[in-house]
Amino acid sequence: MNYRRVLSLVTATLAAAALVAACSSGESHSSMSDTSKQTIPESANFNATDVGFAQGMIPHHAQAVEMADLALEKSTNADVLALAKQIKASQNPEIQTMSGWLQSWGQKVPSTDSMSGGGHDMTDMGGMMMDGMMTEADMEKLESSSGTAFDRLWMELMIQHHEGAVRMSEDELKDGKNLDVKALAQTIVTSQQAEISTMNSLLSKLPS
Repeated sequence: MNYRRVLSLVTATLAAAALVAACSSGESHSSMSDTSKQTIPESANFNATDVGFAQGMIPHHAQAVEMADLALEKSTNADVLALAKQIKASQNPEIQTMSGWLQSWGQKVPSTDSMSGGGHDMTDMGGMMMDGMMTEADMEKLESSSGTAFDRLWMELMIQHHEGAVRMSEDELKDGKNLDVKALAQTIVTSQQAEISTMNSLLSKLPS
């Protein structure tokens, strides 16, 4: 499986969304620049935070699905396999939902198809990285591991990934406008916090 395609996707998405958080250094992850805000009428049922959340969460979810696919290929741990299936079952439909919103708003939809060019570590983007996402080195280390070491690393990285998604969702709940988007953000917070608890419990039971 080529995990570099997801990292290339995220690099392209970050370049397209370079206006995010330009209003001030203290604003949330999903804030947009003043220029971007001018393109959304005040009468619209969404705002720049809603757009930034969807555009950021699509590649974030896509990487989680890639990680779940890797677990389904490499793990023999029944709990890890069940969790990987659960992540795919919830996050794939959410990607479709968020893509539909962006299309209906006339906003750019991040592609989840393979991008041309090699993978890029997201730290090359001037230090800008989607919250909680894995670097190329992280993914390569995960792919090269096996057995209990794989299960442990997979859950540790997925916890980090989920924590990033929770923070992004909390920003949406704080600053978003669209009720459907905010409802999805709350669903993500609730479901991924529960999965974090599950993974922490499973990690404590893994052999040293």
